[in-house]
Amino acid sequence: MKITRFGERFSGSTGIVDLMEDLGAAGANPGSCMLGGGNPGTLPEVESHFRKRLHEIADDPVLFHSIAGCYDSPEGDVGFRSALAQLLSREFGWKVGPENIVLTHGSQTGFFILFNLLAGRLGDNSLRSILLPLAPEYIGYSDIGLESSIFKAEQPHIEYLDEGFFKYRVDFKRLKVTPETAAICVSRPTNPTGNVLSDSEIQQLSELAALNNIPLIIDSAYGTPFPNIIFSEASPLWNEQTIVFMSLSKLGLPGVRTGIMITNQEMVVRLGRANAIMHLANGSLGPGIIHPLVKSGEIVKISQELIRPYYQQRVKQAIQWVKSAFGKTPCLIHKPEGAIFLWLWFPDLPITSQELYQRLKTRGVLVIAGEHFFPGIDQPWRHRHECIRVTYSQDEASVQKGITIIADEVRKAYSG
Repeated sequence: MKITRFGERFSGSTGIVDLMEDLGAAGANPGSCMLGGGNPGTLPEVESHFRKRLHEIADDPVLFHSIAGCYDSPEGDVGFRSALAQLLSREFGWKVGPENIVLTHGSQTGFFILFNLLAGRLGDNSLRSILLPLAPEYIGYSDIGLESSIFKAEQPHIEYLDEGFFKYRVDFKRLKVTPETAAICVSRPTNPTGNVLSDSEIQQLSELAALNNIPLIIDSAYGTPFPNIIFSEASPLWNEQTIVFMSLSKLGLPGVRTGIMITNQEMVVRLGRANAIMHLANGSLGPGIIHPLVKSGEIVKISQELIRPYYQQRVKQAIQWVKSAFGKTPCLIHKPEGAIFLWLWFPDLPITSQELYQRLKTRGVLVIAGEHFFPGIDQPWRHRHECIRVTYSQDEASVQKGITIIADEVRKAYSG
């Protein structure tokens, strides 16, 4: 069977494919320590809100039919989009309406559409790219382009902090926007590191985008107003030149596959048309579940009082386990300012993080090797092979056990 270039690109083995396949295989083994994926933790108090809403939907024939028996518009349920626009206006003062919001079948699909609308081959055969101001960045970006190289990225400035922590910062002296730059993109909080770009960094990026008449894309899957997994000060930003992505996944609803994009009206129309071509309409279950919570504003309270404190407690505990398990074994922790991960750096690690990943996999511990998080950086950089991403969102016993095994394998690697 002959496969097209598209087929070769999107049916081959990549970092994100390996991650999801490993998670699926490990799910069949109850003894595995699932520290590699981005699955949110189980918060019974939060899930009770979703279960209650599902009962309401099931018990109301008219409501059930409207959610399960009808196609939504290509842009997504207008009632939900109106409620969200009102929430964003109240909370942040953003001048948005439902015409500024489009839903996608998960944020991964949304990024696939958006990145390929903006970057890639133009009619004159020139190649446009997405600029990532600092890497590491989200693994899901890496293989999403129809062209193999739609990303350009800069190495960050590494700031060493006290007590074994460090932090990546945008190196604005090295950051360059060229005529080939289609957009600037950051995640905030950053997956994989838990980094939260400062208000000053975001403002500088916004001004740089405006100066070059290109969009600034902010991936806020872990950000405000929900699920608000941010442990530092961070002011939300949106304007006509900014595209903000949100998601229902980290609220605890990854299975409903609902991505949310806040952007200008022209982009909403284009993304809606792409939705219609790719999958006719978006799923209605996610918006149907969350709509009342968004309309009432209760989703903000749930995020602030239940979700964020849960992860704040979990990250403190995970850091204690890391420091206890590693002892004097070299291990630096990126300052966790949000999201649900620890980014661990082992300076001068004698093996690559990919080899460490394979060794840990044989011991039933799944992490993600650091080299998968550097799309757009082509030059050799040893640092990218010295880091791993570890999620602390799963059950405490599994996380503690996994961290202990990671420390043991790293110690063996250093000892040769």
